[in-house]
Amino acid sequence: MKVINLSETDSVVGQYLSEIRDTHYQQNRLLFRNNIMRIGEIEAYEISKTLDYEPKNVQTPLGLASVRVPSDKIVLATIFRAGLPFHNGFLNIFDHAGNAFVSAYREYTDEEHTKVGIHVEYLATPDIDNKTIIIADPMLATGGSMELGYKAFLSKGTPRRIHVACVIATPEGIDHIKKTLPEDKTTIWCAAIDPGMNEHKYIVPGFGDAGDLCYGGKL
Repeated sequence: MKVINLSETDSVVGQYLSEIRDTHYQQNRLLFRNNIMRIGEIEAYEISKTLDYEPKNVQTPLGLASVRVPSDKIVLATIFRAGLPFHNGFLNIFDHAGNAFVSAYREYTDEEHTKVGIHVEYLATPDIDNKTIIIADPMLATGGSMELGYKAFLSKGTPRRIHVACVIATPEGIDHIKKTLPEDKTTIWCAAIDPGMNEHKYIVPGFGDAGDLCYGGKL
């Protein structure tokens, strides 16, 4: 399974990461969401280079132009709620894609908030059979919500290719995806890989709770 870490090459992604990690910058939710979206756009562009293409003739006002366009049928899949601005970034690039949504949220199973379970309760998706599915979630921490989201989407078919896209990943999350998703047709994309997680299963140094930073705190 291939893992693509955009931070291994210098690019403007480093600027966006520096801002979303900055506690002062995080006070502006609009700017925070915009940078999450921008990273989604960049990852979508990089993923576009891996697709299959076919020729197409387009009539212009002055003649016939020959272009090459993607032949993959794409479904953009997102895990509520933190994934929404990230999803928008991908949708800005793959504007003809189908869209799938699942709610998967963490539930602490002990009083110390050190053991985490994942709860799934909502699913809306088109047919994904033989399509290229991009599952976008900003944080790949334990990998549990990504696994359960993927399994929920499988109720609507078996994809031909799978792209797991995140902003920040951990080695543990990557290892979990390698164990639970198909090795031969899955690629993991991330803007950065951080060393690990704290006792509450938050990525360190990370940037905090993506959903809260995008949309405000929750009860």
